Amino acid sequence: MKPLEYTIQINATPEKVWQVLFSQDAYKKWASAMNEGTYFEGNWEEGSIMKFLDSKNNGMYNLVEKNIPNKELRMKHLGWILEGELAPQNWEDSTLDYILEANENGTLLIGKVNSLDEFVDFFNSKYPKNFENIKHLAEE
Repeated sequence: MKPLEYTIQINATPEKVWQVLFSQDAYKKWASAMNEGTYFEGNWEEGSIMKFLDSKNNGMYNLVEKNIPNKELRMKHLGWILEGELAPQNWEDSTLDYILEANENGTLLIGKVNSLDEFVDFFNSKYPKNFENIKHLAEE
Protein backbone atom coordinates (compact mmCIF):
# COMPACT_ATOMS: atom_id res chain seq x y z
CA MET A 1 0.00 0.00 0.00
CA LYS A 2 1.13 3.50 -0.77
CA PRO A 3 -0.33 6.49 1.09
CA LEU A 4 -1.19 9.38 -1.23
CA GLU A 5 -2.45 12.84 -0.27
CA TYR A 6 -4.00 15.64 -2.29
CA THR A 7 -4.92 19.07 -0.95
CA ILE A 8 -6.52 22.22 -2.29
CA GLN A 9 -7.63 25.47 -0.68
CA ILE A 10 -11.20 26.41 -1.66
CA ASN A 11 -12.78 29.82 -1.12
CA ALA A 12 -16.10 28.34 0.06
CA THR A 13 -17.62 26.99 3.26
CA PRO A 14 -17.22 23.33 4.22
CA GLU A 15 -20.99 22.97 3.67
CA LYS A 16 -20.67 24.15 0.06
CA VAL A 17 -17.63 21.93 -0.61
CA TRP A 18 -19.47 18.94 0.90
CA GLN A 19 -22.46 19.58 -1.35
CA VAL A 20 -20.18 19.67 -4.41
CA LEU A 21 -18.43 16.45 -3.37
CA PHE A 22 -21.52 14.38 -2.67
CA SER A 23 -24.50 15.65 -4.70
CA GLN A 24 -25.18 13.77 -7.93
CA ASP A 25 -25.21 16.78 -10.28
CA ALA A 26 -21.93 18.25 -9.02
CA TYR A 27 -20.28 14.80 -8.71
CA LYS A 28 -20.95 14.11 -12.41
CA LYS A 29 -19.15 17.36 -13.27
CA TRP A 30 -16.06 17.01 -11.09
CA ALA A 31 -15.63 13.26 -11.52
CA SER A 32 -15.55 13.63 -15.30
CA ALA A 33 -11.78 14.03 -14.85
CA MET A 34 -11.70 10.30 -13.99
CA ASN A 35 -14.17 9.06 -16.56
CA GLU A 36 -16.68 11.04 -18.62
CA GLY A 37 -20.25 10.10 -17.68
CA THR A 38 -19.36 8.78 -14.22
CA TYR A 39 -22.18 8.81 -11.66
CA PHE A 40 -22.93 7.17 -8.33
CA GLU A 41 -25.66 5.01 -6.81
CA GLY A 42 -26.15 5.01 -3.04
CA ASN A 43 -26.85 7.36 -0.14
CA TRP A 44 -23.44 8.01 1.52
CA GLU A 45 -24.66 6.67 4.91
CA GLU A 46 -22.17 4.90 7.18
CA GLY A 47 -22.27 1.16 6.52
CA SER A 48 -23.80 1.57 3.06
CA ILE A 49 -22.39 0.50 -0.29
CA MET A 50 -21.67 3.18 -2.90
CA LYS A 51 -21.43 2.25 -6.56
CA PHE A 52 -19.46 4.44 -8.99
CA LEU A 53 -20.43 3.65 -12.56
CA ASP A 54 -19.78 4.72 -16.13
CA SER A 55 -22.26 4.76 -19.03
CA LYS A 56 -21.53 1.06 -19.71
CA ASN A 57 -22.47 0.02 -16.14
CA ASN A 58 -18.83 -0.63 -15.23
CA GLY A 59 -16.98 0.86 -12.28
CA MET A 60 -16.18 0.13 -8.67
CA TYR A 61 -17.94 -0.13 -5.34
CA ASN A 62 -17.00 1.00 -1.86
CA LEU A 63 -18.16 0.68 1.73
CA VAL A 64 -18.80 3.98 3.55
CA GLU A 65 -16.92 3.56 6.84
CA LYS A 66 -17.34 7.08 8.23
CA ASN A 67 -19.58 10.01 7.41
CA ILE A 68 -19.33 13.15 9.54
CA PRO A 69 -21.22 15.74 7.43
CA ASN A 70 -19.17 18.74 6.31
CA LYS A 71 -16.03 17.26 7.94
CA GLU A 72 -15.03 13.76 6.78
CA LEU A 73 -16.09 10.85 4.61
CA ARG A 74 -14.11 7.60 4.53
CA MET A 75 -14.65 4.72 2.13
CA LYS A 76 -13.05 1.29 1.74
CA HIS A 77 -12.59 0.05 -1.83
CA LEU A 78 -14.25 -3.36 -2.20
CA GLY A 79 -14.18 -4.30 -5.87
CA TRP A 80 -15.05 -3.77 -9.49
CA ILE A 81 -18.45 -3.60 -11.13
CA LEU A 82 -18.41 -5.33 -14.51
CA GLU A 83 -21.53 -4.98 -16.67
CA GLY A 84 -23.51 -4.27 -13.51
CA GLU A 85 -22.22 -7.30 -11.57
CA LEU A 86 -20.15 -6.91 -8.39
CA ALA A 87 -16.68 -8.47 -8.62
CA PRO A 88 -15.14 -8.43 -5.11
CA GLN A 89 -11.38 -7.87 -4.91
CA ASN A 90 -8.89 -8.41 -2.11
CA TRP A 91 -7.66 -4.83 -2.00
CA GLU A 92 -6.51 -5.08 1.63
CA ASP A 93 -6.79 -1.66 3.30
CA SER A 94 -7.37 0.35 0.14
CA THR A 95 -9.27 3.40 1.39
CA LEU A 96 -10.21 6.93 0.41
CA ASP A 97 -10.82 9.82 2.83
CA TYR A 98 -12.18 13.27 2.09
CA ILE A 99 -11.40 15.66 4.96
CA LEU A 100 -12.70 19.23 5.07
CA GLU A 101 -10.98 21.71 7.40
CA ALA A 102 -12.53 25.15 7.81
CA ASN A 103 -10.05 28.03 7.89
CA GLU A 104 -9.97 31.82 7.46
CA ASN A 105 -9.87 31.42 3.65
CA GLY A 106 -12.74 28.93 3.39
CA THR A 107 -12.01 25.22 3.35
CA LEU A 108 -8.92 23.08 2.97
CA LEU A 109 -9.96 19.91 1.15
CA ILE A 110 -7.69 16.94 1.82
CA GLY A 111 -7.93 13.66 -0.01
CA LYS A 112 -6.07 10.71 1.50
CA VAL A 113 -5.82 7.51 -0.48
CA ASN A 114 -4.30 4.27 0.74
CA SER A 115 -3.58 2.86 -2.70
CA LEU A 116 -2.40 -0.41 -4.10
CA ASP A 117 0.77 0.14 -6.12
CA GLU A 118 -1.05 -0.66 -9.36
CA PHE A 119 -3.41 2.33 -8.89
CA VAL A 120 -0.89 5.01 -7.85
CA ASP A 121 -0.47 6.37 -11.38
CA PHE A 122 -4.26 6.52 -11.84
CA PHE A 123 -4.76 8.53 -8.65
CA ASN A 124 -1.81 10.83 -9.34
CA SER A 125 -3.02 11.55 -12.86
CA LYS A 126 -6.72 12.04 -11.99
CA TYR A 127 -7.08 13.44 -8.47
CA PRO A 128 -5.33 16.80 -8.94
CA LYS A 129 -7.77 17.55 -11.81
CA ASN A 130 -10.70 16.29 -9.70
CA PHE A 131 -9.70 18.71 -6.95
CA GLU A 132 -9.41 21.61 -9.42
CA ASN A 133 -12.91 20.77 -10.67
CA ILE A 134 -14.26 20.65 -7.10
CA LYS A 135 -12.67 24.03 -6.35
CA HIS A 136 -14.17 25.59 -9.47
CA LEU A 137 -17.67 24.26 -8.72
CA ALA A 138 -17.57 25.25 -5.04
CA GLU A 139 -16.37 28.78 -5.80
CA GLU A 140 -19.01 29.45 -8.50
